[in-house]
Amino acid sequence: MAQKTVLVPEIGNILLSKRKGTRNIRLSISAAGQVRVGLPAWAPYAAGINFAKSRTDWIKKHQTSHQVEPLRHGASIGKSYHLQYFYDPSHGKTTTRLLPGEIRIISNLPAESPAVQKKASQAAERALKKEAEKLLPIRLAELAARHGFSYKLVKIKKLRSRWGSCSNDKLITLNYFLMQLPWPLIDYVLLHELTHTVHLNHSPSFWSDFEKAYPNAKQMRKQIRAWRPIINSPSPVVA
Repeated sequence: MAQKTVLVPEIGNILLSKRKGTRNIRLSISAAGQVRVGLPAWAPYAAGINFAKSRTDWIKKHQTSHQVEPLRHGASIGKSYHLQYFYDPSHGKTTTRLLPGEIRIISNLPAESPAVQKKASQAAERALKKEAEKLLPIRLAELAARHGFSYKLVKIKKLRSRWGSCSNDKLITLNYFLMQLPWPLIDYVLLHELTHTVHLNHSPSFWSDFEKAYPNAKQMRKQIRAWRPIINSPSPVVA
């Protein structure tokens, strides 16, 4: 994959990304507000820049919608955690701790303060990673065995705009933000990457095999686009 970042007036920095198997130009905005243009490997970068410029109004509209809401007391994180804030005026500094089912934040500052929110976000990501490392490899192995797929290794990490990936040597990487999705959508991503162990593209053969393992995969694809890889709200907005 080849990437290039370009500054475009009225829009800001645009990440241009070329990938083998991509057939069309695709515009998206990441959870952090990053504008990304996906291109076929053969397409010139200028085509991606011009496409982004043609969608300037759409980009500016959706960039403003990427304001992240504060993480509230009691907010659900992943499948089993809840955020719990404790205000202690005598506390020296903001501290965090992962407990069974709880992410505990203790601070002498209000929960809404940027410093506390930063700590809460970091702790929430640790919880998601811990949960993902425990649950996702087991679920991936179950689905692979059920549908006759094989893979070399699975890694869990933070991905900024993708839910997962599969390399040509069958190494599957999964985004720990998957734990924020409902289980049917998690299974969609896992089976999507397992299908890439056979087809490293999105050809008709890929979709045929994918839908054998996951009926109505194309319809579910629309649902997963309603989510964002972020702690507390739904996925990249796609044009």
